[in-house]
Amino acid sequence: QVVERCVAAAGYSVGEFAALVFAGALGFAEALYAVKVRAEAMQRASEAVPSGMLSVVGRREANYKFACLEARKHCELLGIENPVCTVSNYLFPDSRVIAGHLQALEFLQENARKYYFKRTKMLPVSGAFHTRLMEPAVEPLAEVLKSIEIQKPLLCVYSNVDGKKYMHSKHIQKLLVKQVVSPVLWEQTMHSVYERKQGTEFPYTYEVGPGNQLGAILKQCNLKAWKQYKHVDALEDEKAAET
Repeated sequence: QVVERCVAAAGYSVGEFAALVFAGALGFAEALYAVKVRAEAMQRASEAVPSGMLSVVGRREANYKFACLEARKHCELLGIENPVCTVSNYLFPDSRVIAGHLQALEFLQENARKYYFKRTKMLPVSGAFHTRLMEPAVEPLAEVLKSIEIQKPLLCVYSNVDGKKYMHSKHIQKLLVKQVVSPVLWEQTMHSVYERKQGTEFPYTYEVGPGNQLGAILKQCNLKAWKQYKHVDALEDEKAAET
């Protein structure tokens, strides 16, 4: 009944594997194994270069691409070859995550006012995920996904890579690999999922897992859709069952 009534599923970054398990495209154990391989490969890539991620809330005038370009030029002056600094996550209007070399992110923090950034915050992560600095993780994930049986999803699952529905199993295999080095188009995905004719009711939305960050993002992207939102914390349910 849940699958029959479900309109769509989507997962943020590694959460995309959970969405595909829910939709019947991946087996639970196989997905866990793929996530393990992905995580270990991304960690190795992170250790190779001092890099990170910077959460940015900008003013309307903010030009993220220009800011990243100037940060890369700054890194080149420091002697860093082929530096990385790019938008890695599109969260909601006027909010982005920028990832790349640490020197580039420090430069953006120091010059936040120049680029019309209202707020910047370094994220507690070990690397520049969803950028080309994660290229060493591509091959290990591609290999493990080749060994896993992937089915066509039983319901619409949206990809982080392009914000569109997965079409078939080969499509899933290809884009899950590409996702590692591509920005997460979460804001664009929210627009795709909740596009409705005027007057059409919005579906109930459930965020499953720890924290309610995706609910907060939905509120910024689509207030009407957010009014039908509910958070489901599996750990809380387990605790309740134990007592």
